[in-house]
Amino acid sequence: MMDKTININLGGSLFHIDGEAYRILRDYLQSIDLKFRNSAGGSETIEDIEFRIAEIFQSKKGTAGVISKENVEEMIGIIGKPEDFGQSDSEASSDNNFSGNFSKRRGMYRNPDNSIIGGVCGGIGAYLDADPVWFRILFVAFTMMFGLGFFIYLALWIALPSATSDIQKNNMYGRSYTAIQSQDWDSHPGSRAGHAINEVFKAFGKVFYLIVRIVLIIFGMSLVLSGFLALFAFISVFVFKYPGVISTDASGINIAYLPDFLNYTLTPKIVPWVKGLLTVAVTIPLLAIIYGGVRMIFWFRTRDGYIWLGGLVLWVLCVTTLSVLLFNEGIGFSETENTVFREYFSTVPDTLYITSGKKITDLNADKKISIPDKKYKLFLSEEKKEIYIRTNLDIVRDENKSASVEIRKSSAGRSRLEALENAKRLDYNLHISGDTLILHEFSTIPAGSKWSLDYVGVTVHVPDQTVIHMDETTENLFHSQENNDFMTDHDNRFWLMTEDGLDYVGNKNKSER
Repeated sequence: MMDKTININLGGSLFHIDGEAYRILRDYLQSIDLKFRNSAGGSETIEDIEFRIAEIFQSKKGTAGVISKENVEEMIGIIGKPEDFGQSDSEASSDNNFSGNFSKRRGMYRNPDNSIIGGVCGGIGAYLDADPVWFRILFVAFTMMFGLGFFIYLALWIALPSATSDIQKNNMYGRSYTAIQSQDWDSHPGSRAGHAINEVFKAFGKVFYLIVRIVLIIFGMSLVLSGFLALFAFISVFVFKYPGVISTDASGINIAYLPDFLNYTLTPKIVPWVKGLLTVAVTIPLLAIIYGGVRMIFWFRTRDGYIWLGGLVLWVLCVTTLSVLLFNEGIGFSETENTVFREYFSTVPDTLYITSGKKITDLNADKKISIPDKKYKLFLSEEKKEIYIRTNLDIVRDENKSASVEIRKSSAGRSRLEALENAKRLDYNLHISGDTLILHEFSTIPAGSKWSLDYVGVTVHVPDQTVIHMDETTENLFHSQENNDFMTDHDNRFWLMTEDGLDYVGNKNKSER
């Protein structure tokens, strides 16, 4: 059953108010009356407060024209409780009037009612009871001194709160805001010259605001576009396995199968957690960038502080958990060890033929991961659950006039012993037959084993004046960057070992013709 409705008159206006709201308002007005009735000018202060209450009620209208309890409580929140007004004369004889009560509670704020940019100068002027134009001139002058005024203004803009409530405005002005709220911005104390300068600042403020808005819109559009592109690339590469969005063929980087590669690198039970945490850790900043860009473009305000805080907490938790998991897994790569096997030719060949044995094209490897320099490539076989590593080939001069082949296998582990065992498990073989060296294009990490920074390199040692012929596959394994420029003539793949290193014979012959 609804409480009865009572008609009251406030500030010359008639309001309908329900019974419960009336009791709260009556007690509030009685407290105001007790606070100021014995003060000098107390009756005028009470009258001002009643007019202010009437304005607030008129703006709220109430439910179906009836002022509710919620409307009264919201009004009290705007005007403030009587104890917030300071001491009255009945409590302290040194206070002479209502303005004096507020002067004891003076505070500096940004003034939104007298604002050109951020309301800093307007707030200082209200606090010091001076024309804000002089402070604006001072800030401009200091800004011309190495930008000092700009940084001071920016610091005050950040530090000072905006005077939005009546209590804050009362504290800022040092007297009842209701007594001055009807004044126009241009009617503040000051000379005609001051008002003219204020108009100039106002015009410059509008131009500055327009420029800032244009810059923010452009910057916001850049953030939105960058965020969407990054999010699209992440989803395309890591979800749909489509690396073309980052032109992997041009850059030599293939990362589309890195999520699958985690299955061969991490402990199986934490792989889903790492993938999920990585997704959250990447998408939250990208979504924040997109949302921030949208806010810059449309310049809207919303109460989203809890959303930002919740997103930040979630992101920190995900990144922290992901870091702990990866750190624990990374301990497995703390030590490295390698094994070296060397085999000599029975006779030093005048011409050494290096041919390919097993090729990567013969494998059923459906996924490839490449490192930017193109020297290190991994191939994954989902069918056999094996990893294949592309072999690196190097050819160097042997000062002892002998010919040999060296195989170096390297791996990592939690200890040097574990790293050595991981290196030994790598499956790679070669074969020497007379003047022919047969090399496999890849080495194999057996099924059930994790990748541990594994590397296999083959180094061929030959004396001076040894001619070397490589087929197309083994020539691609040869990673000497200084000779890559000569790998254009596929009809003549003969090389000559000299004191300065390996020289391309085909290129040399052409230059002598």
